[in-house]
Amino acid sequence: MSTADLLAQAEEYLRKVRPGAAARERDRELPHALVRELAALKLGTLRVPRRFGGPGASVRETFGFLIALGEADSNIAQSVRPHFGFVESLLRSSSAADQRRWFPRVLAGDLFGLANGEIGAPNGVLRTRIRREGDHFVVNGSKYYSTGCLFADWLSVSAVGDGDERVSFVVPANRDGVRLVDDWDGMGQRLTASGTTDFADVVVRPDELLDRQVATGSRSHTTAFQQLVLAAVEVGIARAAYADAVWYARERSRPIKHSAATRSTEDPYIQHAVGEMAARAYAAEAAVLRAADAIDRALAGDDPAGDPRLLDLAAVEVAQAQFIAVEAALKNAELLFDVGGGSTTRREYNLDRHWRNARTVANHNPRAYKAGVVGAYRLNGTQPPTTGLF
Repeated sequence: MSTADLLAQAEEYLRKVRPGAAARERDRELPHALVRELAALKLGTLRVPRRFGGPGASVRETFGFLIALGEADSNIAQSVRPHFGFVESLLRSSSAADQRRWFPRVLAGDLFGLANGEIGAPNGVLRTRIRREGDHFVVNGSKYYSTGCLFADWLSVSAVGDGDERVSFVVPANRDGVRLVDDWDGMGQRLTASGTTDFADVVVRPDELLDRQVATGSRSHTTAFQQLVLAAVEVGIARAAYADAVWYARERSRPIKHSAATRSTEDPYIQHAVGEMAARAYAAEAAVLRAADAIDRALAGDDPAGDPRLLDLAAVEVAQAQFIAVEAALKNAELLFDVGGGSTTRREYNLDRHWRNARTVANHNPRAYKAGVVGAYRLNGTQPPTTGLF
């Protein structure tokens, strides 16, 4: 199926997602059926290259969809972030065997979750262990922040091997010894399936190991792509808050007693709030799409890994877009309450979810570090870090 056909299907799908997002979040109803429909429609195949039978969508086209998905339901958009990241890692992998093994599963409509982060140790330290036993491997440990895993067919996992090396692998979500727990208790993004994943003597076959060897100091575009997904989710939240403000001003709000307006939509202060929200969402969306263009340019050459100089610049542009997207989402989520009185805070509307969700997504990355890295690059030509959040 072509990119255009997929994106046309996406429009129909998004029309189903939008109406129930507030109620699902309020009542804590995980959107299993909607995520499975996304997979069945093959929307997770957008970035699979044409040579492997996929539509070969550009990064920009993919982010246009992810922003719209974030507006319809930011939980679903974040829950599929690991899946799109997994596809990106395959797209530029140096392992033809990994590509032959996993691209067909993506094209079949399978979804991939991520069980990587752990708590109780310094950030980035893994205590989950994988050891060889005869002709296979065995994994024991526990992961937290397992985004998307409750919706996934496969889990992408990292553990520490016998020689203390980092080992990456993929296992079916329903394999014996895997336990998925819906215990994410964050104040926002409550339906991203980001709870605990336990591994108790889980068998891993040799063909489920991934070749993820990256030369020290080299940059992969996958990290920038993953960071830009977070920015796209923020833009979606900014747009959703703006849309809710327009709806509320038109359908529910009434002018305060000393307003000269007879309708809320004619009140200049409400007009100003809505206009500011529209501008912030517009600017943030433009920033994310421009950063997506930067990743496309970095990957346009003959080198499968991308142009190193352009990858550095793309990492900087993604950091800039993240900074703006976070500010837009948080400010729009606040301004939303300026279009109405006390009734805007009713649980029935659940409008506070926008701020809670925006703040939760923003806590993945400190904005101060993003700005600092951008400033060092622009002032001194200092390259962004090649590990962590860039």
